[in-house]
Amino acid sequence: MEIYVYQRGMKVMNNKYRICKECEDEFDWREKVQRFGGYSTVCEDCHLDGPDPDADTPVLRAVTTGSGKMSAISILSFESKGDADEYCRKYEANTGWNNRRTGGLNDVKHSLFAENIGNDNHKGKK
Repeated sequence: MEIYVYQRGMKVMNNKYRICKECEDEFDWREKVQRFGGYSTVCEDCHLDGPDPDADTPVLRAVTTGSGKMSAISILSFESKGDADEYCRKYEANTGWNNRRTGGLNDVKHSLFAENIGNDNHKGKK
């Protein structure tokens, strides 16, 4: 394994260690991203002290159905990851051939983000 060394001011940076852009300390960026997530240019201490960079990221899930000759996909937005996981669990338990029950899907708060639904009228008949 080759290690590339770059001179940056007084400190040395290689592919394992980076210099924090806020406090200018050297840290192992791979371990930090694996444990805490977030940006690879900020150390653990600055990451935990600052605001969460993933706080405004929406929680999206895609669910599919079979309709006619083409399947349909709906992308749903949720308020939390727990709500998204609960919806997907209930959705998988209550979908299938001739299954018209909701099974608590309407109890989970969600909104439609996007959808792609095929045309059931595939031969021009009405």
